[in-house]
Amino acid sequence: MGRYCRILFLLIICIVVRSGEGQLMPNFYSSTCPNVENIVRQAVVTKISQTFVTIPATVRLFFHDCFVEGCDASVMIASPSNDAEKDAPDNLSLAGDGFDTVVKAKQAVEAQCPGVVSCADILAIAARDVVFLAGGPTYNVELGRRDGLVSRASSVAGNLPEPEFNLDQLNAMFAKHGLSQTDMIALSGCHTLGFSHCSRFANRIYSFSSSSPVDPDMDPAFAQQLMQECPQNVDPVIAINMDHVTPQTFDNVYYQNLVGKRGLFTSDQVLFTDPASQQTVVDFARSPGDFNRAFVTAMTKLGRVGVKTGDQGEIRRDCTAFN
Repeated sequence: MGRYCRILFLLIICIVVRSGEGQLMPNFYSSTCPNVENIVRQAVVTKISQTFVTIPATVRLFFHDCFVEGCDASVMIASPSNDAEKDAPDNLSLAGDGFDTVVKAKQAVEAQCPGVVSCADILAIAARDVVFLAGGPTYNVELGRRDGLVSRASSVAGNLPEPEFNLDQLNAMFAKHGLSQTDMIALSGCHTLGFSHCSRFANRIYSFSSSSPVDPDMDPAFAQQLMQECPQNVDPVIAINMDHVTPQTFDNVYYQNLVGKRGLFTSDQVLFTDPASQQTVVDFARSPGDFNRAFVTAMTKLGRVGVKTGDQGEIRRDCTAFN
């Protein structure tokens, strides 16, 4: 009987350890690569010193990665036939500086801890770091993701929010990933750093309806400003700051802009115009602390979406190619 109990005890221990493999944790690399976050931070600082675009590009890359195949760096894969996730129409506007940040950080990590840290985790750390370095909050990043083995352009369509989405559409898309309306509104705050091409919002200032060319939910003075920056038939490569007031600072001004009807996309402005979400926007506009806390919660939850852990996926040697 004693031998049977010992065997049963060992079996239970094995099951517990096995189940623990699937858990993300902040100190995942404490014994295998204890300096990983400092290595990534230094690579991020160097990249930002070369171009500010690194900041919005890296955060957006993290979001686009997590919302398609899960947070598994599948968006990083480069395909010779241009049919990987990054080649999808909705991802063609992703700035190269975000990809380069992860590649450079991975190279630096590999030099000290070869074959240990996933590209997915490096992207998650870099996304946290660029927000902090732009003036936003910092937080402990949960780690232990593995890199995905699938990256298809065909997987992207219908899995990323569009500029013309209403609140119901936004909530439905985020809810699929276990994210609440408050999480969605907090993550939208990343637009305090981003930029957009004119074609993504031209319908709000030139052809909104037969009775009014300009969206009535847009401040007329702001609309005039956008018309000057984005004349009709404008060069499609021209980019406009999502936040015209503090475009290089991660802050709550994005929400203040929404209260003043100066949101760039319909999907931004609807967060204030829809009564169901308006109070959260007003709260974030008034309280940077409330926004920062909600943002940290939302980013942590986003980082858990569709992760591969334990013996799933792989640890890529090169973030742009499967092993």
